[in-house]
Amino acid sequence: MDNTKRAPVNAPSETRRKFLARLAAGGLAAPFMLPGGDLLAGRKRRRGTAEHCIFLWLGGGASQVDTFDPKKMGDPKKRVAGSDYPSIPTAISGAHVCEHLRRSAPLLDRAVLVRSVHHDVIDEHAAAVNRMHTGRPTSGTVVYPSMGSVVSHQLGKATKGVPAYVVMGYPNLTRGPGFLGARHGYVYLTDTESGPDGLARHAAVTEARHRRRVALLERMREGFARRSAGDAAVEEYVETARAAFRLTGSEFMSAFDLASESSSLRESYGSEFGQRCLLARRLIERGVRFIEVAHNLNFINGTGWDTHNEGQLRQHVLIDELDRAFSTLLLDLERRRLLEKTIVVISTEFGRPSAFDGRGGRGHQSTAFSTVLAGGGLRTGQVIGETDELSKRVVERPVSVPDFFATVFAALGIDPLRELYAGDRPVPITDMGQPIAELFS
Repeated sequence: MDNTKRAPVNAPSETRRKFLARLAAGGLAAPFMLPGGDLLAGRKRRRGTAEHCIFLWLGGGASQVDTFDPKKMGDPKKRVAGSDYPSIPTAISGAHVCEHLRRSAPLLDRAVLVRSVHHDVIDEHAAAVNRMHTGRPTSGTVVYPSMGSVVSHQLGKATKGVPAYVVMGYPNLTRGPGFLGARHGYVYLTDTESGPDGLARHAAVTEARHRRRVALLERMREGFARRSAGDAAVEEYVETARAAFRLTGSEFMSAFDLASESSSLRESYGSEFGQRCLLARRLIERGVRFIEVAHNLNFINGTGWDTHNEGQLRQHVLIDELDRAFSTLLLDLERRRLLEKTIVVISTEFGRPSAFDGRGGRGHQSTAFSTVLAGGGLRTGQVIGETDELSKRVVERPVSVPDFFATVFAALGIDPLRELYAGDRPVPITDMGQPIAELFS
């Protein structure tokens, strides 16, 4: 089903009117709307060169003051608010990051530090995760699609033998396709070596036997589809099942042969998370459009990025692991001339306050936190936004969650104003998000 139809250009929706009014209020010229309603096709073209996205997810709420927005030093023992680690300079003039990001710091001219992301979800992880995956508050009437599913819907598969959308982590509704339907869902992985469970043929099943099984299943599937002609859900199920079988081919499954990479490269990526980032690069080469790589699936520091209480004590282990994988990924993509074609995103559900709790950890904070955007044809080597002396609130260039989403979509050439349809209900791709203009030439 085409979920972008029925958006007449000569009769713009109320959402579009409000959005264009917002552009004008912000001093931005509204691009000319070409037939089809493509916001990015106007004379002021705001888009990057990305064809793929690698989305590094720091689940739990990564502390911005201990990573990408350091402040004056604090003291958890004396409960003095501030950063837990000294800062170091970066390749971005005047910008510092935590000392445990020493490998990434000299490479940040390839990236943008967005220090002023904010939303209103504080104490509920699930709601905040949903917000940073769908770009919207949870709704009781509409299940919104995730960023990855929107990319799948808008860009489609680069090649038939690979999925458009992969999640390296555990399945979750917030990563799902919502009203876009199953065909824009994800393939999920928890193992970097064997690939998705169920795709590999059992050793006892010969190729000939496998072909007979597939042929029998296809005849049954075709009969079911004929008996249910006109049922969109059945048609979608049949097509999704066929697409899943195509993934068993060598084009997709060969990506999991990490042993074919040099041992020095594998070592430079580091631990399990790094190996997933290496696999993400290999999947990008084969045409996957959007890959989420979840960090710290095994809670190597005991708490993950949710550093309440004693979780703060080993936060540096997480930061170092992120630093190793992210810096190697940037250089690896660059060497293969993929960085301009790939936007690498570091995101989390919210940040942490600079104050320490009674046992030396940090609580939750959504009024100001950091994300990172790298590559993708953006104007990198910049810091967007500024927070106050303890990063409690944004004091310059706020970036809303819809703005953040609109920026990623624009980098991928997707019109952030385009309307999708949940049944007959028009739903803009972003909730009136505006791309960060400074990042586009």
